[in-house]
Amino acid sequence: MYLPKDADMLLSVVNMCLRDKNPSLEDFCAENDADEEQLREKLWTAGYAYDEKSNSFKKRDR
Repeated sequence: MYLPKDADMLLSVVNMCLRDKNPSLEDFCAENDADEEQLREKLWTAGYAYDEKSNSFKKRDR
């Protein structure tokens, strides 16, 4: 799958996949040949952090 470079679009695509078909971020990254650390870093820089309980990226406290 093509992952968008724009952080807002990336957030939308990743959270949709996590909600609809991937039980974990690790599973999402393996299925999409994505580097988990880079993905977390890009979304962290945009103000989001991964929440394991909800299996989604959420706005982080600054």
